[in-house]
Formats: sequence, C-alpha cells, structure tokens
Amino acid sequence: MKVVNSRDTMNEIYLDAVRIRHRVFVEGQGVPQSIEIDKYEAYAVHFVLYDDQNIAQATARLLPNEEEKTFTMQRTAVLPEVRGLGFGKMLVKEMEKFAIDRSYKEINLHAQVTAKSFYEQLGYVAFGDEHEIAGMMHVDMKKDF
Repeated sequence: MKVVNSRDTMNEIYLDAVRIRHRVFVEGQGVPQSIEIDKYEAYAVHFVLYDDQNIAQATARLLPNEEEKTFTMQRTAVLPEVRGLGFGKMLVKEMEKFAIDRSYKEINLHAQVTAKSFYEQLGYVAFGDEHEIAGMMHVDMKKDF
C-alpha cells in the first residue's frame, strides 16, 4: 500500500482521484458531475491510495486555509469493492500526517451522516446541525492537532 499526493491536476494521480470520485459520487450516489468537479481542484492537495498491485482504490483531497492553518478534507471516496479493508483509515492517517508535518492545527470536513461513525473512530468530533449537500445529509466534523 502507498498513499501519494499531488497538486498537479494534469497528472495520473489526479486522474486516478477523479476516476474514483466519479464512480463513487456520480455513478454510485447520483451527485451531478457539474458539482463534483469544482473550482477548487487546482488549489487542493489530492491524495490517492494505491494497493500492492498499484491500483488506485481510495482518494480524498485537502483544501488549505493558509491564514487559519487548517485543512478541509473533501471528496473522500473508497471504491465499493474494497470497503472494509482499512483503506479509508490509511488514507485519512496519511492526510493527518501531511497536515501535522506542515504545522496545520486542524482538519475539518462535511461528513455524510452515514460516514459519521467512521470519522468518530478516527477522533473527529461532530459539531453543528445536520445539513443537506448534493441531496444527502451531512454533519460538520473536525479534529484538532
């Protein structure tokens, strides 16, 4: 297993991330393609987890807020056939290490309500009311370092 990251939206890492996101969000959850790819793509750090055969299995991105030294984790997706194998956890841990190594103080995210317990197991805390994004209920969560 390996997790790699890139800010370059013209390389294979980013293209692998987009392929996973399309399959999970657009095909799997019915999120419109027009909102799945957004204006923040070039500003985010895109992470992809590759298995031992070098096949992309999971992805997420971190959008930096330089002034506040926080990241917003977004577009976290694991391919359906490998869910439950710990890939999501490995991916999030690598993203946290990335944030800590750069002296960021927090990662926040908008978790789908169905994924809330996944993030709680990783130390994220929910705050605020549930709200709808792209037709699905979400809850804001964060983890301080």
